[in-house]
Amino acid sequence: MAVKLSKSDKQMLGCQQGKATRTAIRILMRMAEVTGATEMMDVSQGHIDGCGLLSDAGLEFAETLAANGGKVSIPTTLNMGPLDLQNWKQFGVGEEFAAKAIRQAKAYVDMGCIPTWTCAPYQGYLTPRFGQQIAWGESNAICYANSVLGARTNRYGDYIDICAAITGRVPKCGLHLKQNRKGQILLRLLDIAPSVMRDNAFYAILGHLIGSLARGKIPVIEGLPPDPTSDQLKALCAAAASSGSVALFHAIGVTPEANTLEEAFHGEDPEQVIGIRLPDLLKSMSDLSTAGEGVALDLVILGCPHFSFDEFRQLTVLIRAETEQGKSLHPDVKFVVTSSQTSYALLQRSDFLDVLTDFGVEITLDTCVFHTPMVSPETKVIMTNSGKCAYYAPGELGAAVAFGNMADCVRSAVEGYVCRKEMFWKES
Repeated sequence: MAVKLSKSDKQMLGCQQGKATRTAIRILMRMAEVTGATEMMDVSQGHIDGCGLLSDAGLEFAETLAANGGKVSIPTTLNMGPLDLQNWKQFGVGEEFAAKAIRQAKAYVDMGCIPTWTCAPYQGYLTPRFGQQIAWGESNAICYANSVLGARTNRYGDYIDICAAITGRVPKCGLHLKQNRKGQILLRLLDIAPSVMRDNAFYAILGHLIGSLARGKIPVIEGLPPDPTSDQLKALCAAAASSGSVALFHAIGVTPEANTLEEAFHGEDPEQVIGIRLPDLLKSMSDLSTAGEGVALDLVILGCPHFSFDEFRQLTVLIRAETEQGKSLHPDVKFVVTSSQTSYALLQRSDFLDVLTDFGVEITLDTCVFHTPMVSPETKVIMTNSGKCAYYAPGELGAAVAFGNMADCVRSAVEGYVCRKEMFWKES
C-alpha cells in the first residue's frame, strides 16, 4: 500500500534537505510500509535511546548521519549513554571503549541533541504535555510518557528514534491514534492491604506482574491508591516495560485517560478480567530474585531508571539511621547509584551528598550498569530495588540478583549478605 507523502516528505526524499535527512525519511517510509501506515505525521519532541554504544555499527550510523549534515528538527533529549563522561576512569572503564563512547556522544550532540543523558527524561528537562505527539525511545520512558503523562508515542528503538528526530515525522499508526489507546484487559487489585501499597517495592513488583499478564494487551489497573508518586509510577513503568514490553497502561483514578472504567475502555467491555491478590504479588516478588536470603553480597545497584533527588533523600535517611547506630558499609560490598546530571546538581545543593559519599556510595552519572563495563566480572551477587534491573541483571551481567526495597538494600549492604524484611507483606 502506498504511503501518502506531504510536500515536505517529498522534499526530504528528493535530498533537498540533505543526505542525512534523505536517509532518515527513507528509513521511516520503510517503517510505514512494515506497519501498514498509509501516511506520515508530525511529532514535536524526540528522545534518543540509540545513543548507547551497543555496537560499532551504531557508532558508524550516528557518525555517518552527523557527517552528512544531520540535524534534529525538533527538541530532542538523549537517553543514558555508554559512559559517565566525567568520571569513567574511576569506574575502571577501558580507554578504547571510552574513546568510542565519547565519539558517539559527540555525534549526537553535533546533530543538535540535548545532552540530558538520562533514562528518566520525564523527571527533568522538556517533560511532554498531555496529548503531545512525540517520538521517544527507552522502554520505561515510553511507558511513562504514554501512561502517566498522556503523551503519545510508539516504541521508537535504535535507530528509528534519531530518524524521527531529524525529520520530525513518523508513520501515523499505533499509540499515536486515540482508537488504539483503549484498555483491553482489566487487572483488579483485591484485598491488598494499604501497608503493602505504601511500600515502594510494591510498584516494581506489581509492574513485573503486569508485564507478565499483559501479553501484548493494554492493561487497565483498578485499585491503585489515588496519589502514587512519580518515582513509584516510574518503578511500575520500568518493570512492566521490561517483563512484558508494556508501552501503555491505564490506572483508574490515577492516569489521565482513565478517570473511569468506561473512559479507560472507550465505553467497551474488557476482553478479560484478572484478579490480583497478595499471593500473586509474593510470587512476582520471588520471581525477581535468583539469590536467596543469607547469600554473601558483592554489589548494590540503585537508580534503574535514574535516581531522582527525592530518592537520594530517602536513601540518605536510611543511611543516617545506620550510621547513627555506628554501622557502616561492609568492606566486601560496593554500593553504586546511577543518576542524571540534573538530579546530581540538586544533590550538590543539599546536605545529603556528604552522608552518601562518607558511607561509601559511588554515584555514576549519564549511564547505567548495562551500558558501560563498570561491573567487575568477579561480581557474583547483586542486590537492587529495581524491577527492571532485577529482570535484566542475570542475563546482562552474569550475576545472581536479589530484589528488595531500598531499606533492604541498605541493611544488606551493611551486613554483607542478603537480608530482607518481608514479614509485614506476609502478615497483611
